[in-house]
Amino acid sequence: MADRPSLHVLGLGLIGGSLLRAAAATHDVSGWSPSADTRDAAAADGFRVVADPETLLEEADAADGLVVLAAPVTAFGDLLRRVDAVAPEVRLTDVGSVKAAVEDQVEALAPTARFIGSHPMAGTQHSGWAAGSADLFTGAAWVTTLTEESDLDTWMYVADLALGLQCRVVPTEAPAHDSAVALVSHLPHLLALALAQVGADGGPLALSLAAGSFGDGTRVAATRPELIRAMCETNKKALVPAVDAFLGVLGVGRGSLASTGSLVKLTEAGHAGRMQFEQRGGGLELLTLSGDDLIEQLLSVGASGGHVTAVRREGDDGPEVDAYYPAYDDD
Repeated sequence: MADRPSLHVLGLGLIGGSLLRAAAATHDVSGWSPSADTRDAAAADGFRVVADPETLLEEADAADGLVVLAAPVTAFGDLLRRVDAVAPEVRLTDVGSVKAAVEDQVEALAPTARFIGSHPMAGTQHSGWAAGSADLFTGAAWVTTLTEESDLDTWMYVADLALGLQCRVVPTEAPAHDSAVALVSHLPHLLALALAQVGADGGPLALSLAAGSFGDGTRVAATRPELIRAMCETNKKALVPAVDAFLGVLGVGRGSLASTGSLVKLTEAGHAGRMQFEQRGGGLELLTLSGDDLIEQLLSVGASGGHVTAVRREGDDGPEVDAYYPAYDDD
């Protein structure tokens, strides 16, 4: 898509700051942060930064640009009220780690915004403008959420942005996203916190002997606690069942170890799960999607483990999307 809208980022921490850096090569970008120090740091690095969110929203509205909510999800309520007051029909997306709650907030507070939820599955344990990197998103999955009422034109702009950052675009519905990330993102954060606490409680000798497995397993526990809380507490509806599932598996393993001394079931099933992760993306074939049911087709791509590779606003049958989709044996 040659016609790329200007990009206006509200929040310049790790994700927002990385987005500003990464998109600058292909978009006219600007940003805002509630922190004067962050605004000064971004400006010193050569980026256009505005002093208040209203200015950014006014400029986005005038240019028909794309606004990105990149603040912590706990700040979305205030920002959405500003969106509705200043640019009620602006193109809008977010990069929050929960989607159903954000969709509900948008519907309640900025109902006429042309909104598409999104979530780049990328990050580090660090935070703030200085932690950002233009390469943060390379190779990552970038979730985009859709409903039957979604503005497909705005979705294509969001998808094109993510594809330009070398991401795999994964369309899905918000509740499905929240259930999935509860298992593979939010639960691992809780496990890292618990493992770090247990290891530290073991005393100086335990920590002096800790090596790769402990370091890898606790890396995200170094994330600022308030950021983990905002992410996990907002997704508690999906996270509690994920914790229950983990405790069930661990409980069975603990019981087996205590009674028979065997961990064969846990080790073999866990190893198989890891191998599935390492082999993900296999058996996909490239298809071109189009037609009146394009949103339904896109949701099917995401649900099956596929991803989008290209978008075109004009084709023989309207908008076209290239996507990798599981290949099925006709036999």
